[in-house]
Amino acid sequence: MFPETLQTSRLRFRPIGPADAGPIFDGYAQDPVVSRFLTWRPHAEIGETEAYVARAMAALSSRTYVLAGRDDGRVLGAFDLVRAVPWHISYGYVLARAEWGKGLMTEALAEAARWALGQSDVWRFGGVCDVENGASARVMEKVGLSREGVLRRWAMHPNVSAAPRDCFSYAVVR
Repeated sequence: MFPETLQTSRLRFRPIGPADAGPIFDGYAQDPVVSRFLTWRPHAEIGETEAYVARAMAALSSRTYVLAGRDDGRVLGAFDLVRAVPWHISYGYVLARAEWGKGLMTEALAEAARWALGQSDVWRFGGVCDVENGASARVMEKVGLSREGVLRRWAMHPNVSAAPRDCFSYAVVR
């Protein structure tokens, strides 16, 4: 259902595994700036990251990839592909703060979109971001996804509010 790996000029997507918990915890999972607009709170201990990795590995309708440097294999972030229905693939992503501003997530999202829309039975590739997350919105727009509208009270971002947050919906269709 999902590719084993994907590659760009600077990144390699590879399935997440138990050995990734330490680099994920050290690299970004405990960073409150990175997790601000995510659906989880910063991890206070490595056990939380280990539990996240185990959940990601057990998921049936999604695949979580580690985004690793293509040259050095260093863990830079993560990328989820989700296929809850056969004709639509959605995504989520996170990148270590030290890697922000380098175009890496734009590169990763473009490759994921290319792969997804290359599947004969996939008609839609889309995702959401908090209405205040301008950086994520710009990434999606750079890749050519269209802002479809605002989904009111769509997602919980516990680092911003205890109430569900409005999100922009972005997608590309064929």
